[in-house]
Amino acid sequence: MLALAIGGFAAVSSLLNTGQSSSGAGTGTSGQASGPAAGPGTSAAPSASPSASPEGNGCEQNLVTVTAATDKPAYAAGENPLLTLKVTNGNRVPCEVNMGTSQMEFLVTSGSDRIFSSTDCQADSTDLVKTIAPGQSETANFPWQRNRTVQGCARIDAEPGAGGAYYVFTARLANKTSPKAVFQLH
Repeated sequence: MLALAIGGFAAVSSLLNTGQSSSGAGTGTSGQASGPAAGPGTSAAPSASPSASPEGNGCEQNLVTVTAATDKPAYAAGENPLLTLKVTNGNRVPCEVNMGTSQMEFLVTSGSDRIFSSTDCQADSTDLVKTIAPGQSETANFPWQRNRTVQGCARIDAEPGAGGAYYVFTARLANKTSPKAVFQLH
């Protein structure tokens, strides 16, 4: 069961039934609800979608940006990264944004190796439309259990390497993809 905290509201969906155990305190195999990311973390500049068509209320979707961050730049052995997707409204009017699990992906790669995607084992997805005020942001957090996944959720015995290996986290919301956030696993 995965729960994503989104601006004080939780979008809950049955996700990531990978059957792998977790050593994280208070988290299941696939994670649980979490509040806004604490600490500076590793983040990148906002990205903008090429779509510039305004909605009926004057909200221009190209001014709604998505960023990715981790709560820390490096993690000790056994410590799980907290991945954060942040959506910011750069408009002068409120914008409605679907921040449900139907639109969201947390993707971890290492070079060309696709390590993990939150959509691989997603059983159900939901819509959660949020109204974001001008200049404000909403976040969704995902505690990654350091597990590998593949599309279709086939079992994988291999685990991501540690020992100082670097990984890239990219957040996606609908057609918007964040810049990369780099972190290290020890």
